[in-house]
Amino acid sequence: MRFLATILAAALISPAAFAQAVDVPFEKFKLSNGLTVIVHEDHKAPVVAVNVWYHVGSKNEVAGKTGFAHLFEHLMFGGSENVKGRFIDHVEQLGATNLNGTTSEDRTNYFETVPVTTLDRILFIESDRMGHFYNAINKEVLDLQRGVVQNELRQYENQPYAIVDLSAPALTFPAGHPYSHSVIGSLADLDAASLEDVQKWFKAYYGPNNAVITIAGDITVAQAKEKINKYFGQIAPGQPIVRPMLSVAKMTGTRRFSFEDRVAQPRLYKIWNVPQFGSAAVDYLDLSTDILAQGRASRLYKRLVDETRLATDVFAGVDTREIASQVYMYATVAPGHTLEEVEKVFDEEIARYLKEGPTAAEVDRARTASLANRIRGLERVGGFGGKSDLLAQSEVFLGSPDAWKISMKRMETATPADLKNAAVEWLSDGVAVMTVSPFPKLQPGGPGVDRTKLPEISKAGPPMLPKLTRDKLSNGLTLVLHERHQLPLVQFNLSFNAGFAADEKGRPGAARLMSRLLTSGTQKRNTQQIAEEQQMLGAQLGAGADLNTVDLYLSALKQKLDPSLELFADVLLNPAFPEKDFQREQQLQLAAIEQEKTQPNAIAFRVLPPLLYGQGHPYATSLSGTGTATSVKQLTRDDVQRYYRTWLKPSNATLIIAGDTTMAEIKPKLEALLGKWTGAAAPALQIASVQPPAKPAVYLIDKPDSPQSFIITGTIAPKASPTQEAGLETMNNMFGGAFGSRLNMNLREDKHWSYGAGSMVPKTRAQRPYIAAASVQTDKTKESLVEFRREIAGILGERPVTDEELLKFKTQQVLRMAGARETLNAVSGYIKDAMVLGFPDDYYDVYPSRVEALRIADISDAAKTVIDPNKLVWVIVGDRKKIEAGVRELNIGEVRVIDADGQSLN
Repeated sequence: MRFLATILAAALISPAAFAQAVDVPFEKFKLSNGLTVIVHEDHKAPVVAVNVWYHVGSKNEVAGKTGFAHLFEHLMFGGSENVKGRFIDHVEQLGATNLNGTTSEDRTNYFETVPVTTLDRILFIESDRMGHFYNAINKEVLDLQRGVVQNELRQYENQPYAIVDLSAPALTFPAGHPYSHSVIGSLADLDAASLEDVQKWFKAYYGPNNAVITIAGDITVAQAKEKINKYFGQIAPGQPIVRPMLSVAKMTGTRRFSFEDRVAQPRLYKIWNVPQFGSAAVDYLDLSTDILAQGRASRLYKRLVDETRLATDVFAGVDTREIASQVYMYATVAPGHTLEEVEKVFDEEIARYLKEGPTAAEVDRARTASLANRIRGLERVGGFGGKSDLLAQSEVFLGSPDAWKISMKRMETATPADLKNAAVEWLSDGVAVMTVSPFPKLQPGGPGVDRTKLPEISKAGPPMLPKLTRDKLSNGLTLVLHERHQLPLVQFNLSFNAGFAADEKGRPGAARLMSRLLTSGTQKRNTQQIAEEQQMLGAQLGAGADLNTVDLYLSALKQKLDPSLELFADVLLNPAFPEKDFQREQQLQLAAIEQEKTQPNAIAFRVLPPLLYGQGHPYATSLSGTGTATSVKQLTRDDVQRYYRTWLKPSNATLIIAGDTTMAEIKPKLEALLGKWTGAAAPALQIASVQPPAKPAVYLIDKPDSPQSFIITGTIAPKASPTQEAGLETMNNMFGGAFGSRLNMNLREDKHWSYGAGSMVPKTRAQRPYIAAASVQTDKTKESLVEFRREIAGILGERPVTDEELLKFKTQQVLRMAGARETLNAVSGYIKDAMVLGFPDDYYDVYPSRVEALRIADISDAAKTVIDPNKLVWVIVGDRKKIEAGVRELNIGEVRVIDADGQSLN
């Protein structure tokens, strides 16, 4: 422990260093109509984030009219008086990234990041739907978006454990409290919403005097003032607004509720009502929940997952809101154990924390990790959680764009006593305990009865890839660097050519298991020491695997780069793969497999690859890499070590580096740490070519009582080609890859049978799967299949691509490149994608010209290359008794019934 104490002491970052390093300068002004405007200049990329916050959420709703705030969020994407048609269609053409709208209990916001050249267009559009939307609200748009929201609710209800989130508001807050119903509302209330209701909602809450606009990015304050006044200045203010007051509604005693759901494992929840966002108590409780259940070093993880293995995961956090917040904790019970066992240990740890409080070291680790995450959040100007969001949140809820610094200051100065006192005050009493248990496997039984006559009565008796620098270490390890010096962060991704495809035949799941164990202990550090050291360094260290690669990654603060790299190198070069950790991760992976087999989309993605590639092919594995219960049970620690020794070699790897460093600075550090890492070359990964399916086939998987059916179809696409990829991506975006695609517009916007439909071509080194999927309401399964096939036939030529459509998607693809590489993680992702596909470093430099050169014939050729309706495999997960007859009537291929493991039930 002396070694660890020395490292941790050296790693401490003074709070003052954070205070000096973190700032988001701004200028705030207000128009005469009441609109508040915040401007932040950030000239690192030629993009501007526009974030519009309306101070209205579900807490402003009344009984019988729940879900209005969320419904109106969707309605605002339906077009305005002078910008006809779908908002998404107009904005996607501007190359927007981080484009969305969200609704919470307290606010509704709309945000997008656009190239600076399109800023006037986006401000015109946003101002039009603020000031010129009322007359565009009609019954057709209302009915369409009502259907979309209802399918979103159905899709959410279809997820394991969703029953708790939907039920908790009414069970933890008193009747009539603004937070006593869910944000998404109820199907009945949405059905009852009238055109007059939504028009009144707009007039009441969507005026400029109830809005805050944050402009962040490559713009000056003077430019922003001129443009905002031009586009928003003439909008008339709305009516005065009555706002709910602070109301924590602290509970007393213990309230218990139990649910049954179609889940693989029981789960225990505990919820406390606590003070509002911005309060000192919530800031201290936020740090306490990190200490209790965030990461492997946390108390509940150590006791429940690591030591006793009673649980497979734990979570704790604070759901902060404007007039009250909630501390929310849960633990998922491990197979073979009970809710009672988990709750006993859970309560012991909570009681110990309330009695003793945290240690100084725990507070320092939680503080450093939290503040480091804040720095990472400041990479982006826009999007959910970016700088524009931070400024707007502080202004709307706390009255000043820089009010977030108050919470940061509290974190910098928080003491163990502060955390303990807040926990004692708010977590000692007043908790809602909710348990979710697996729904029992029930079926009719008994000998049957003659119902033609009543029984006799018996006698009573006894119940855009950036510019890159390349180099190599002396051992042959390839280095690829992208420099970015705006923030003191450096990210590393050591990527090995291996992944799930390198699992031994008959033993899928080894790559994922090995990657999860890679950070579980070395010759001189155990799991907890690695976790604690990360927190002290403000670093993020992890490992993972996908179909193509195994990756070891590190995000490090520049001022702690050397000790962070030393930890990274130790994990890479000296993994111990402890037997205890192997057994734990093996059980967690088996639990993950069972969880996947309760989720419709996960089931489909488990069974489709083997149907496309054939059993035994390296790509014939679940895209999650979990493997099968049989294969994972057979894996041993020796198998994991053999995978590591076989594939994790410097000659088989590329180290992608992005951030605040140079090759001259970083190469000597890496040479000193990794230069002596050698070994025989890894074997060549053999990926055999396969033929697409010879004929169409349909596979049905029964999920009784499911409110939706998950439809997925796929075939084999050729290996990626640099000259053909732009055409394939553009075709895919038209068909199903973008929000405005034909498939999504059909099933979501036009028919509102689904919350979303899409298609994709996963990036692989060899032949790729081409996949299209949607979750649709059960009673429209047959009809949705008809529309799938109609869209496939259309993109193949029955409904040819138009010049206007092609121009729209080409423009969108080129423009969005400006903001698609804003974070270090995004940059690393693009570098890795090019590496996996085997594309040259300048691929994304010439990509725009290749897109702009596309013609309709190129799109048609791409479609014919990858989508052959006579070679499609269909997998449908849903309520068999309700959908099978309709599926068979379509006669789109031989229908076979299989289980969640892909085994035939015919």
